[in-house]
Amino acid sequence: MKVLLVGINAKYIHSNLGIYSLKSYAKMALGDAAPQIELGEYTINHSRETILQDIYKRKPDFIGFSCYIWNISMVESLLGDLKILLPKTALWFGGPEVSYGGEDFLAVHPQADGIMKGEGEKIFAELLCSLTDHTDLRRVPGLLLRGEKGLLDTGETEPADISSLPFPYADLEAEELSHRILYYESSRGCPFRCSYCLSSTDRRVRFRDLELVKRELRWFIEAGVPQVKFVDRTFNCDRRRALDIWRFLKEHDRGITNFHFEIGADLLGEEEINLLSSLRPGLVQLEIGVQSANPQTLAAIGRQTDISKIHFVTERIRAARCVHQHLDLIAGLPWEDLESFSRSFNRVYAMRPDQLQLGFLKVLKGTPMERSAGEWGIRSSRIPPYEVLSTPWLSYDDILELKGVEEMVEVHYNSRQFIGTLSLLEREYQSPWDMFLALSRYYEKRTLNSVNHSRMARYDILWAFIRETCTGEQNGPEGTDAPAFLERLRDALVCDFYLRENAKIRPAFARDLQPYKEEIRAFFRREEKERRYLKKYEGYDARQMERMTHIEVLAGGKFLLFDYLERDALDSNARCVPLYVLTENA
Repeated sequence: MKVLLVGINAKYIHSNLGIYSLKSYAKMALGDAAPQIELGEYTINHSRETILQDIYKRKPDFIGFSCYIWNISMVESLLGDLKILLPKTALWFGGPEVSYGGEDFLAVHPQADGIMKGEGEKIFAELLCSLTDHTDLRRVPGLLLRGEKGLLDTGETEPADISSLPFPYADLEAEELSHRILYYESSRGCPFRCSYCLSSTDRRVRFRDLELVKRELRWFIEAGVPQVKFVDRTFNCDRRRALDIWRFLKEHDRGITNFHFEIGADLLGEEEINLLSSLRPGLVQLEIGVQSANPQTLAAIGRQTDISKIHFVTERIRAARCVHQHLDLIAGLPWEDLESFSRSFNRVYAMRPDQLQLGFLKVLKGTPMERSAGEWGIRSSRIPPYEVLSTPWLSYDDILELKGVEEMVEVHYNSRQFIGTLSLLEREYQSPWDMFLALSRYYEKRTLNSVNHSRMARYDILWAFIRETCTGEQNGPEGTDAPAFLERLRDALVCDFYLRENAKIRPAFARDLQPYKEEIRAFFRREEKERRYLKKYEGYDARQMERMTHIEVLAGGKFLLFDYLERDALDSNARCVPLYVLTENA
């Protein structure tokens, strides 16, 4: 029997941990009796025909689909044609999108043979064994399948001892590791009960043996995997274990691999903060779910969050400039209207995360939120990813306004391309929320959202927005009038532009450098001799250094030197050095 496990990922760089785990466990459990098992990884950006053709050419006898909110529509679109092209092939399904409401899935899709419910490793191995030996599938726990008189549920399987599961990536070749994000779990379950999360259904946290985890982390490091994302729901729910793993990563770091963790920031103590602040910049990144700063909202969703503690912790970590921090908010939760959400947004924005993810509630199958959505009056789309459409506190018009702000945050803040400009521009508005809302309305009024803008165009649009709306510094300590404030914003935008790259095309809003050309050349001739500012450019002459760096003139005749050989490990910005004068006595 030839088996194909199919994972349709959101992006090419992602990996599907589920199908790797099923394959590795089946090979271990069945040994020589294991059938031939192949993996087929695709993305939702592949055409349906490309995926269909590749699956058909492999001619499998059994296909197992890994089903999530981001790929279920693509999976469903393939079933009819696959049954026509491969009529004898068994079609089975697993993952959260079919583990809950599986009866409805099988009723709608008669081509499907059955569903593996919940954790799939043991179920998959026993299913293959039963199919190979032609034994009764009703004896395999964890299945939902078709019987003579309708659907049969074979009951539940016992949760796995995750220390008994083999390492899922042992068979990967080196070329398969480059430019990939590999997902990894060191625990299953979550001690918290956030009503919108599937992990709330399993409060018993099961940890993988720590020594086993360390051996596997060493494998990632030695293989030079670019990024490893822990899928543990609250990685630091066991403080001592989290500390032990972070210390291990620090001790064995080779300067390549980045490790991503989802944590509860308000659970971090002084020891963890100090350790995180001592890591190589870029070794670790943290995802911190704040979700809301409204106490009534947090109580309604069963989330225990200390916002003041999160602010204190994230500020301490940010000050060390070692760890990338990604903070999350969710719009559409109970008791959160536009005014409340704007307060939550401003409070999280004040923490200055490296990424601020403004997401929308997804009413997932099997969650407490799905069961209580009707009571709350929360309406969501029936189409995956089941995103909120309206609540008693947010109309669909409000949702659309929030989506406009989300887009502006993604383009202007999360891109990290306009940080200096935004920090200054905030002083024009009562709050950061008001600033992004004004940007969103500017884009909408000019129908700019319907165009895929280049990086240069984004700078030009922001400059046009600033020129058309700037009235002067309203909230800063200096109270600058509009013309002077506009010049400061111009300097900030030019600086943001050249921090990211040594662009060959000069932006229209930059000042004329022509009067300073000879002075700039003289600076580099002097640097060739003295190496005062560009010590790492040994072996390069003046002309080469001038091409490899950039000098920009600001208001008042001040200069900035941008050094692209030295970049910040967290945001990739060039080293920026003030040059107050460019004369021989500089």
